Amino acid sequence: MARRNPFRSEAEAFHLLLLTIVAFAAVALASLLGGWQVGLPVWIVVTAAAIWWYLRPLPEATVKQAPHHVGGPDERRILVVANETLSDPELLQAVSRAATGYRAQVLVVAPALNSKVRHWASDDDNARADAQRRLDDSLGRLTGLGLEVRGEVGDSDPVQAIEDALRTFGADEIILSTHPEGRSNWLERGEVEKAEQRFDVPITHVVVDLGG
Repeated sequence: MARRNPFRSEAEAFHLLLLTIVAFAAVALASLLGGWQVGLPVWIVVTAAAIWWYLRPLPEATVKQAPHHVGGPDERRILVVANETLSDPELLQAVSRAATGYRAQVLVVAPALNSKVRHWASDDDNARADAQRRLDDSLGRLTGLGLEVRGEVGDSDPVQAIEDALRTFGADEIILSTHPEGRSNWLERGEVEKAEQRFDVPITHVVVDLGG
């Protein structure tokens, strides 16, 4: 189940703004009519309702998204999603194997990892800069393997980053790289399973142990 992000779209942001205005209006009216003895309970109820609205789970899409293959039968488009494991030889070898025998195009997406506090404060600059540095290093290594490759920094949510990329890149395969179980936030949140449920594209999960 997904969580609602009020800033994922303009519509969600508008709904949050509207809810905030209504909440302040309700509290102000209650305080005006009955003083703080009435205003405080109303504020508690409205705040609880707002928290419930934000945290309530959203149903996953029931229809898998299947991008169309672009190009001839000898062409292959590979979408790689990773961040801290981007330049690891094990991941690079997995991409090279997937491209073997094809005229392959590779799109590497590095989600901009950020803390929740910085994300809600719209302070994503450092996270995007770190992701860009790792991305540049990975692109250089993949280009050295003779692959046609380009990259971009994506959404901090890897599933959303995949969805964004598939809008313009008709991938034939998705390679999703994570740390091992116990050290991977993506695995703890079930991001690999979410991607498999949402996208009708073969997904190869590459586990990279940077501490090994």
